[in-house]
Amino acid sequence: MADGTELKQRSPFINSRGLKIPKHPQLTTGRVRGALRDNLYERKECDAVMRVVQKGDRVLELGGGIGYMSTLLSVKKQVEKVVSYEANPSLIPYIKSVHAANDVSNVDLRNALLSPEAGDPVPFYVRKNFLGSSMDRDADPDTIIEEVRIAQHPIGPVLEDLKPDVLVCDIEGAEAHLLPAGDWSGLRAAIIELHPQWIGQAGVQAVFDAMHKAGLTYFPKASEAKVVTFRRGW
Repeated sequence: MADGTELKQRSPFINSRGLKIPKHPQLTTGRVRGALRDNLYERKECDAVMRVVQKGDRVLELGGGIGYMSTLLSVKKQVEKVVSYEANPSLIPYIKSVHAANDVSNVDLRNALLSPEAGDPVPFYVRKNFLGSSMDRDADPDTIIEEVRIAQHPIGPVLEDLKPDVLVCDIEGAEAHLLPAGDWSGLRAAIIELHPQWIGQAGVQAVFDAMHKAGLTYFPKASEAKVVTFRRGW
């Protein structure tokens, strides 16, 4: 009979915050694997979500990543629905496997970009390392294995249709361009990872201004470093 250690080693999942995260040869190795096992993966964002998201919320997630946050929202916070945007097509099958492993059925996963207005599909460069895939062709061009076209969804109709209560946003610097273009007045809370190294002071100010315009105020109790939370009426 196999002991507990052997069974743990044979498990196809990593347990993280009570979630089952399927093992993957590229996506759950090294530091990511350790962070998952120690419940430290996306810790700042997870702490903020656990503090401000409520049961029954409708959530717009920009930057689906490996599907960890949308799964946490569904399983641990029991939200009504998540609409999750992820531009990297290489991640979509894995995100679906994370959802399936945790019996998540209320996430509308979209392999597309949310944009200020309607536009033609844009190029996206898939690399050997899935996490290195991006819209930047000049970053490690020798590692590109495929160029695909990603649809753009205009932000206005998406917000009108979903009517989100909460925004969770980690879009690698695009926040300074996208967030000022949306009407966020229906939100109760927003959790945004800033990228000041790319957007600078002006970009950070643009994000704060967009949230303040919507009636949301910086909420320090659920903010840490570059992860900033805004709430209404706290």
